[in-house]
Amino acid sequence: MLKSVLHQSFLAIVGFHNQVKSKFIRITLALPKFVPTARRLLEGGFIFSAAQTHSYAVFEANVDFVTRFMVDADLTGGSWIELPATKYLVRRLPPSRKTTCQLEVDVAYNDVSTHATSGEWSKIAPIRVLSFDILCASQNGDSPIPEHDAVIQIASVVKNYGESRPFIRNVFTLGSCIPVFGSDVICCATEAEMLKKWASFVRKTDPDLITGYGIHKFDLPYLVDRCTHLGISSSLCLGRVIGSASILGENRAVSIDGRIQYDLSKVVLRDHRLRSYTLNAVSFHFLQEQTEYIPPRAVTDLQNGDDRTRRRLAAYCLKNAHLPLRIFDKLQSFVNDVEMSRITGVRFTDLLEQGPQAKIFSQLLRIARASGFVVPTVKSNGRDEYTGATVFEPVCGFYDEPIITLDFSSFYPSIIIAHNLCYTTLLAPTPTSAHTDAASLLSAHNLSPDDCTRTPAGCYFVKKHIHEGLLPRLLRELLAARQTAKRELAVETDPFKRRILDSRQLALKTCANFVYGFTGSHPGVLPCPQIASSVTGFGREMLESTKRWVEETVTVANGRQHNAEVIYGDTDCVMCRFGVSTVGEAIDVGRLAAELISGTFLDPVKLEFRKVKLID
Repeated sequence: MLKSVLHQSFLAIVGFHNQVKSKFIRITLALPKFVPTARRLLEGGFIFSAAQTHSYAVFEANVDFVTRFMVDADLTGGSWIELPATKYLVRRLPPSRKTTCQLEVDVAYNDVSTHATSGEWSKIAPIRVLSFDILCASQNGDSPIPEHDAVIQIASVVKNYGESRPFIRNVFTLGSCIPVFGSDVICCATEAEMLKKWASFVRKTDPDLITGYGIHKFDLPYLVDRCTHLGISSSLCLGRVIGSASILGENRAVSIDGRIQYDLSKVVLRDHRLRSYTLNAVSFHFLQEQTEYIPPRAVTDLQNGDDRTRRRLAAYCLKNAHLPLRIFDKLQSFVNDVEMSRITGVRFTDLLEQGPQAKIFSQLLRIARASGFVVPTVKSNGRDEYTGATVFEPVCGFYDEPIITLDFSSFYPSIIIAHNLCYTTLLAPTPTSAHTDAASLLSAHNLSPDDCTRTPAGCYFVKKHIHEGLLPRLLRELLAARQTAKRELAVETDPFKRRILDSRQLALKTCANFVYGFTGSHPGVLPCPQIASSVTGFGREMLESTKRWVEETVTVANGRQHNAEVIYGDTDCVMCRFGVSTVGEAIDVGRLAAELISGTFLDPVKLEFRKVKLID
């Protein structure tokens, strides 16, 4: 169980320590499943004498095994890796070969390197994508039940990512079926034969990614349950590990080793707000196309008909398999998620299952490790309340003049950078001084008042010249990388490369905006209400300062033709009337006002002219 115990020195990430490291014990266990037990024992404490119990603060015990490996090996999801020529051994023949992969090797984890996603290494591999749909015949006309209702058809459409047309379209049918134009029809005498042949087809086609609409909740679990009912579970080998059948795991998730499962229904639900999330509704919204609706009772009747009625089902099933693939291409969600995986470092397969917390935690672990910090494992003690974003009451009325909208660029990330807000820059009481007043905090850390910032929330953070925080550094890198991607996008002419660059800049923007939420989320991985409340406090002050500047500077008393007014403000933007009459004047005034107001804030906080609204 216990592999090693090492004494090492690190900086704890929470609180400013002036680069003074603390002593830690690094415990390495044989299996990941032992970590929760070890954590519980250490946090609970040990009784070494009748009078005293020793408990220990635990760090990074909540990091899952795969993330731990990827962080320690400096590997990121969605990226190209390289194995040095002399460092790996190829498995050529059974019994050493355990998978159906074209290349199977043994290599030490610390010999694997990853390439930065730029230039040639920003390309996405031409992965093979299989989209499928199953059709079941319900005995009573209701939703099918795997213990009673057979799978009667399975349609598949296969293409290489980046190509416009699929190169395989087929449908496996239970019973005879006349041909479907442009598709292969494989007729089977029994359901068991059909399921076995389809599983064999998947293995031979060898897709890298399996998609469809609702495959996680319905299609894949139903296939597993149906094979179990028929006594052919071992035949449903859909993955790349030889002899490993696809089985139901936790939360009825189906294991398909070596292939990405990408349920498009989850992607649409995550990224888009629609009235309905049925395949028909989603297809109409994005493609202006729908499929024929065949109710469950009619499916059974058509199946019990002849080869012509079964052809109608086959065409229906094929379209339900092809539509997700077309939506997949339309939304460009795959390339978006690849870029998100590359930026955050998390596995591509985790993006649909994990939220923003996991993405920021992965980045924080990486930058902390590189800087000699360790991250505590925290317990949520309820919700720490703090004042959120500011909203000005609207000045209601009818406006027949141009209304100018000004907003802050990357508002919350810019505030964090400008004021060096971070776990590592927060002044907190020390073991030798429990006082929280300013003088005591400064004295305990040997700092002067000019070395720190008091935030509107009453918290103290050291300034950049003393120590640049990890969060500001991370955000600088994200925003700089976004600007680079946008510059490259402006001159790139290749459509596929443009999609990658656009997805990258969008992912970088999203990640930067996630950071504030990460610090303010309760329960969360590493909440810090001092940071979250300070960010919203500074934001409130800046919005109010912008309102004052507009209404106190642009006045008749100052020689202007009109008194300007802020008629609405929300979080990071204000809507203003400057008394101009044309759109051209409004644009000029808006740009000038944004530039002058930006000069009153710390870099990189920047107010920008966004748009003009005018009723025709």
